[in-house]
Amino acid sequence: MTPRARPLQLGLAIAAAFAGLALAGCNRPDTPVAAQESAGGHLDDAVITTKVKSALLTDSVGHGGDTSVETHKGEVLLSGFVDNQAQADREVQLAKGVDGVQSVQNKLMVKDGKSTAGNVLDDSVVTVKVKSALLADDQTRGTEFAVTTNKGVVQLSGFVDSADEQARATSVARSVEGVQSVVNDTSIKK
Repeated sequence: MTPRARPLQLGLAIAAAFAGLALAGCNRPDTPVAAQESAGGHLDDAVITTKVKSALLTDSVGHGGDTSVETHKGEVLLSGFVDNQAQADREVQLAKGVDGVQSVQNKLMVKDGKSTAGNVLDDSVVTVKVKSALLADDQTRGTEFAVTTNKGVVQLSGFVDSADEQARATSVARSVEGVQSVVNDTSIKK
């Protein structure tokens, strides 16, 4: 395989993975019929998510690798921690320029100062613990949440079914050791 073919193959593999994940949650038996969506809708959202993430990763100005991107019915939710407001603005601009994007919710948070290697490691551990707690909780659908942490501040994002699920996720995250505070930037599906 040529060195030039590797990025294309990687991109296709990532797109296929997103599509598979999107389809895996379609029409689950535990989801009310009114809340179920078609495989096509999930696939469209997965494609938009992939395109937005690609735009962020390939931009020479931004640093979109740490940004979480979720899409529901063409509505894109950007979340995570960025170095400055200019970076957040640039990422929103890039997302809005992607074909199929209906609207963009900016939930990007500007980091508070420089992080040390210890902060980054501690934050990684907290993020894993929070994700695990959400997955283990029977009242939240842990796979629906993006979790990022900066200096003990945990940000939850994604699209959820109800205000009860939002509140429960906040409660679960707060109970995890090492969490200083929780910012719940999830959106209720429309």
